[in-house]
Amino acid sequence: MHARLLLVALFCISSPAFAQLYFGKAVAVDGDTLEMTGVRFVLAGVDAVEARQTCKRGDAEWNCGEYATAALQSLVEGKNVSCKQAGTDAYGRVIARCEADGRDLGQEMVRMGYALHIPEEGPAYAEWEDFARGKTVGIWSGEFMQPSEFRVSDRQTSDELAAMLAARKRRLEALPASRQATAGVYYRGCREVRAAGKAPLYRGEPGYRPEMDGDGDGVACELYGPRRR
Repeated sequence: MHARLLLVALFCISSPAFAQLYFGKAVAVDGDTLEMTGVRFVLAGVDAVEARQTCKRGDAEWNCGEYATAALQSLVEGKNVSCKQAGTDAYGRVIARCEADGRDLGQEMVRMGYALHIPEEGPAYAEWEDFARGKTVGIWSGEFMQPSEFRVSDRQTSDELAAMLAARKRRLEALPASRQATAGVYYRGCREVRAAGKAPLYRGEPGYRPEMDGDGDGVACELYGPRRR
């Protein structure tokens, strides 16, 4: 078997009761993003400060984004990482709950004060955010901009996200017609799409129906759209 396949085990089971699983060695891209054998994973349920982001402690600025990236890297360094897919975001990254040696990475990043919990997006980490805020650790030791606001205000970060979105669109447009056919795949609604780990669905992809595309933008059942853009 090819070495790449040995590093990542993909269980592609069509039933909504199962989600795709990934295993391997991972590297932190930023405080809530991992790369594992070429696949990008965003931790479900959290939003970490961006890699380029700075925060304040009193009158002094510190590179909270770099610290967040380093913290996530320390959690996965030399360890076996497992990720259970919850969906796919607009940029083609896998939204997943990931663990390293049994430790929930999203929970750990919130506990250390480098990420905010997003209750509607996955596991509930509210108690760990309260813990970090109470201990004034990480970003809670001073002032910080919401990561979602930073992504909009920072030109380089927003340009990188726009480039990822464009690349995703090109990949979809390059799919052969046989892959774009919708026949034979049917979801009763977005709940089934998300449970199967197939969200979001783009126009032309198997299972896409206009009825599930509320805003008519060609993307149905968007996952975490406002937060990740």
